[in-house]
Amino acid sequence: MFRLIYELIVIITIPLIIARLFIRGHKIPGYRKRIRERFGFFKFPDHFDSDRSTIWLHAVSVGEVSAAQPLVIELKKLYPQHQIFITTMTPTGSEQVSRLFSGGVFHSYLPYDSSLLLVRFIKKMQPKLLIIMETEIWPNLLNRASTQGIKILLANARLSEKSAKGYSKFRVSIKKLLNQIDRIGAQSNSDSERLIKLGAKPEKVAITGSLKYHIDIRSIDEVSGTFFRELSVYPRKIITAASTREGEEQKLIISMKSVLQKFPEALFIIVPRHPERFEKVFSLVKKSGFNCELRSSDPTITEDTQVLIGDSLGEMHSYYGVSDIAFVGGSLVATGCHNVLEPAALALPILVGPSQFNFSEICSRLEKVSGLITVRDENELSEDIIELLCDKSKRFQMGKAAREEILSNQNSLPALVKIVEELLSMD
Repeated sequence: MFRLIYELIVIITIPLIIARLFIRGHKIPGYRKRIRERFGFFKFPDHFDSDRSTIWLHAVSVGEVSAAQPLVIELKKLYPQHQIFITTMTPTGSEQVSRLFSGGVFHSYLPYDSSLLLVRFIKKMQPKLLIIMETEIWPNLLNRASTQGIKILLANARLSEKSAKGYSKFRVSIKKLLNQIDRIGAQSNSDSERLIKLGAKPEKVAITGSLKYHIDIRSIDEVSGTFFRELSVYPRKIITAASTREGEEQKLIISMKSVLQKFPEALFIIVPRHPERFEKVFSLVKKSGFNCELRSSDPTITEDTQVLIGDSLGEMHSYYGVSDIAFVGGSLVATGCHNVLEPAALALPILVGPSQFNFSEICSRLEKVSGLITVRDENELSEDIIELLCDKSKRFQMGKAAREEILSNQNSLPALVKIVEELLSMD
């Protein structure tokens, strides 16, 4: 009964979904493109071989695609006889697939979660294994894959306390869905406990850690490009505020004013989370009286430049690479914090606000080893930035502790590869 009601809800809301695509397409044109794929009408390329075995990986957007990168690379190396097919939900996720894998995998948007839309897509692909990144629990996707004998791995699984409470309202249905998954690789003990409490069988759940810890430090240590090389030798202290969200920049402006009064030579880099907000944030910062530049204009950074808006994609490691301090956004507003691992891997002292539910376990571990500081508000943020700018030794010790935490927790990839090996060996 649940599945029937759910299917009807999906079908009824399709006109609203289409309208939403076009509305979002005003800001992000990618949402208006390839709409047919979202309804299962994907034209498989001529070089896709339906007779070959396929591993299907679903990663909703940029963060999940990036986290999946080491796993995909390892699977391509270990299983060259398998095709890799990646589905995403967002245009930025699609762009990240192209950027990271350069045509070495197949890609499509995931059809909306209707059995009618999924059946043709799955039948054509005929995957042997479906790997779902993090916690994308789509009822019809799981049911169609399971009934067709496709092994399912929920990899890098995380479940916040807030999400667990929401799912618990549908405990009976969620339990049935979780039992259609063959194996779950949970990021942490807390994630494992919440999933088991919702109904996952304990013998199916393994604590594999987070794939996001698996960062190739050598690949991000070097700053590339003339613009960033010049910034890296610029005699100024640089503070990067990464993945900032709506309402957070206003708070940052207050912090920046306080810091610049004490350290007028400091340079702030603000990288908004969503590309459609680049111009809005630039305008806000300019109107607040700062001398501000856009990265896309390839500006010459002078001693008068106070703020750089990072309006580019795929350069987050370079922004961090030239920085002395990192503030990770989504944490001064109630959106749960974004990825703190990349600045940790680059040995930066990390500041985050109190909203950390997306990375609560990782933030807690980094804070425990003194690689991260939680600030309560924008005033504490400016106070801690000033303290760190005054204390080079503390910056170094925090960064060193953060990087060591990364290096000591890179066991997720081999653990997940072992599970993949077991699932692929099953008849």
